[in-house]
Amino acid sequence: MDPRLITVAEDPANTIFAVVFFPDRIYHQEYLNATRSPRYRYNVQEVRGYHEVLCLKGRVFLDGALYCNFLRFEYRGTRLTEAVRTKNRLLRDNCAAWIRLTDKAGRQVETSGDRLLTLHWDDWVNAFQAEIWEKVEPPDTVRHDASVLSMIGRDGQITRLPQFGAMLTDVASIARVELAFREPARNYPSDAPIAPDDLAWDNNYKRTHQAPVNAQQPSANENTVQDLNYLLDFQRGWYKQASDVTPVLYRNAMMLGGPDGKFTNPDADPNNIIAMRWLFQRELGGSMIFFHEVTIPPGKVEGNHQHVGSEELYYIIEGEGIAYLRVGDDPTLGDDTDTRYKTVPREVFGLGTQMFKELPVKAGSMIFTKSGGMHGIRNPPTSTQNLKFVAFLYHSA
Repeated sequence: MDPRLITVAEDPANTIFAVVFFPDRIYHQEYLNATRSPRYRYNVQEVRGYHEVLCLKGRVFLDGALYCNFLRFEYRGTRLTEAVRTKNRLLRDNCAAWIRLTDKAGRQVETSGDRLLTLHWDDWVNAFQAEIWEKVEPPDTVRHDASVLSMIGRDGQITRLPQFGAMLTDVASIARVELAFREPARNYPSDAPIAPDDLAWDNNYKRTHQAPVNAQQPSANENTVQDLNYLLDFQRGWYKQASDVTPVLYRNAMMLGGPDGKFTNPDADPNNIIAMRWLFQRELGGSMIFFHEVTIPPGKVEGNHQHVGSEELYYIIEGEGIAYLRVGDDPTLGDDTDTRYKTVPREVFGLGTQMFKELPVKAGSMIFTKSGGMHGIRNPPTSTQNLKFVAFLYHSA
């Protein structure tokens, strides 16, 4: 981190923008593994995080001289703890990580199925963690400090994975890191082996992303790409034109319809097709899942649905239409006896009929839905132009 940023962040003139200039400090740098000995020093060059996952990359110095490059992984483990608990087991002091590295030239290398990285619980950082070093053999003229040597080994807190060695020689070239986390292969405390197909994983909630693989076929299965991992992207900036992103088409989005369906939505129609340009998805850090642009032609609908554990913001950028918020979700709109906005029954995706406020929207209108809230949106058949909005969705818990 450029030390001048500290001055920028603390300048009274920038107080209102302090969140923008928040320094990328590594507050726990003193607790990186080898720093238990003063003979070692880390130069953390870049950091990326996503939800409960953190990756640091940089260099390790031994007795003042450059020793090797390293990658460090930290994982808080909340999701894996829950996945293990559903199998009536407990996650204890270690877990395993599947890792794939991609460099700037597109070359990839990953851990093998029987040789995952072991992560160890560390009270100092309140996370499972391990470091992969480019090498662990000491120089000819010195020896590792005993306190650090005790951490080095095949499944140690400091380890070396041979398949990553070549990529670690140029750690700055590592462009993307993908990870998924698995419980240990043996049960605690019986030490009995767990069947491979019963092992619990945290693969980012079975994460997928949307891509125009079959762009002309609405709701084509192949447009949903299976990722099953977390992505930490070390790219620092993107420049895009939304018009350059091919839209993905969806038929009866967020609706169940048809005479044989459990619920019959009167808006469901084979021709109810809307388009979504997926502008940013896996590139986003934090808990944000996507930022996309939605186009609803005249007479088409995105069905009413409920958010559970996620929040979404619609910002209208073009056209006019009608949005729906469930009665009571925004108390300022009044109850079903308040006549300022029409109260209407609407079919909710998978949940039957609920009462909603019908709200006019146009460019500049916003609909913000918290976890537990319900919303939907339509472009009336009388409209002469597309209704277009951008949406931000992120996990709220």
